[in-house]
Amino acid sequence: MDRRGFIKGVGLAATMLTTGTSTGTSAAWAQDYGLGPHALVYRALVPEIFAPLPDPADHVPAIVIGSGFGASITALRLAQSGTEVAVLERGSRWPNDPWRDIFAVDTFPDGRGFWQRTAFTAVTGRPIALDPFGGVLDVTSYPGIDVWRGACVGGGSVVFTGVMIEPEQRFFEQVFGGVVDYREMHDVYYPRVRETLRPSPIPDDIYHSIAFAHSRAWDGQVRAAGYTPQRTDGMWNWHIIRDELAGRSMPSATVGCSNLGNSNGAKFDLNQNYLRYAEATGRARIYPGHRVDAIAVEAGGAGRYVVGVTKLAPTGEVLRTRTLTCDKLFLGAGSIGTSELLVRARDTGALPNLNEHIGEGWGTNGDVGLARPLTSLEVGTQGAPSASRILDEAGAPVSLESWFIPGAPPFDIGTLGSLGMVLDDTRGRFAYNPADGRVNLQWPPNGQAGYLARAQEVNGAITAACDCVPIGQPASGGDASFTSHPLGGAVIGRATDGYGRVRGYRGLYVMDGAAVPGSTGTVNPSLTICALAERNIEQIISSGE
Repeated sequence: MDRRGFIKGVGLAATMLTTGTSTGTSAAWAQDYGLGPHALVYRALVPEIFAPLPDPADHVPAIVIGSGFGASITALRLAQSGTEVAVLERGSRWPNDPWRDIFAVDTFPDGRGFWQRTAFTAVTGRPIALDPFGGVLDVTSYPGIDVWRGACVGGGSVVFTGVMIEPEQRFFEQVFGGVVDYREMHDVYYPRVRETLRPSPIPDDIYHSIAFAHSRAWDGQVRAAGYTPQRTDGMWNWHIIRDELAGRSMPSATVGCSNLGNSNGAKFDLNQNYLRYAEATGRARIYPGHRVDAIAVEAGGAGRYVVGVTKLAPTGEVLRTRTLTCDKLFLGAGSIGTSELLVRARDTGALPNLNEHIGEGWGTNGDVGLARPLTSLEVGTQGAPSASRILDEAGAPVSLESWFIPGAPPFDIGTLGSLGMVLDDTRGRFAYNPADGRVNLQWPPNGQAGYLARAQEVNGAITAACDCVPIGQPASGGDASFTSHPLGGAVIGRATDGYGRVRGYRGLYVMDGAAVPGSTGTVNPSLTICALAERNIEQIISSGE
């Protein structure tokens, strides 16, 4: 939403409060549901997410918690096998429109952008005040590390930068330690995911547009340092990006919007594929606004699972609390959500047979945000899709991807961004605190120091090679205080068997990034999480257990 749109929205909200009606909404309704002026603005901008939310049945054969990569694949394959599935998602289901500001833009974010947060500091260092609201990106702060994750139908696919890369075999095998066969993933499951999500490199005509001058400058700098940039595959609808460039759609991906969603559908997120196909079977139903708080096994030896659910308004207000049951329970709430549920269940005695590996092996995928000065005279907007990457193995393996600068003004500010991913073995763990019932992430003090230094080393060498800064000045910036790729906490082959079945319980499964051992080997995790979910659910369905 731009400033003019926000002012217009505030005016509309004021009208609603004084006249009592607008777009079918009354001031009395707003009062009943605790909506203040800011929330009324959001209701005017995105009325769809304020529609009455459906409720799942008290008992469902299969419940899938979450709606991100692993969860959506699980829901589709279960539904195709004939199983009735309820998909529980805490966030809203946001619509797409070529001309509406559905999501908050990265440059001027508001409450639609962040999950129940009052402030956020962008990677540029710019502090941003926010309205507490159920926006698309959850930034969870732990001592020493912030974790970025999706909070909406579609999960991480809505808020990621679209990159889908298969790791090098040697890195994959180092991470998974033989638990998962790389050749099987390469020959069967990575291709299966690509068939559905259709990732592809940036087309030449888009790469050479004004919106990707920063990408061309990035490539020129790494070439000057002796690297050969390789095109990355992205999960984008390039036709919509062409529409943006031609003025046929509101600018979104071409002006550096991605982390807070692409309201025009430019990103080919899961709402346009796996989740849509799952619902089309008639056996999978998605329930937005349903936060899962606890899981347990039903007393009396019935073998069913009990799921404690809180139904939430987009404002965060509790509408209802319920207990659901299911025969099979699939955890796809992401590394943080899945790990929290399992650790709490074990340590409170709700699932006492969970083993000691629950909560262990959590990592950041070696994420580092990096910056270099722009050396090209050609400037434009910074388009969000990543065009290229490099891999350096002179020390610990590290990749750098061309990135845009999120939270920056729409036009280039003389800075090029990179996302570095280092193959690093630093790990944290989750621990339950009985005093407040919270599950906390315990990250080693200064745990990112090693991989931050390695990423800065490579970025600094590129900076020096392209003569980006005066002699004697700092070579480059780097930030490893956050991760957008949380992995681990219920690692495959340890907390689960080799196919995601949780040890100690039948009918309980981990289907998301929590199963990945803290890293996907210098690449973005999305493709590997998807392929692992395809592999695991196929075996679970075929075996019947």
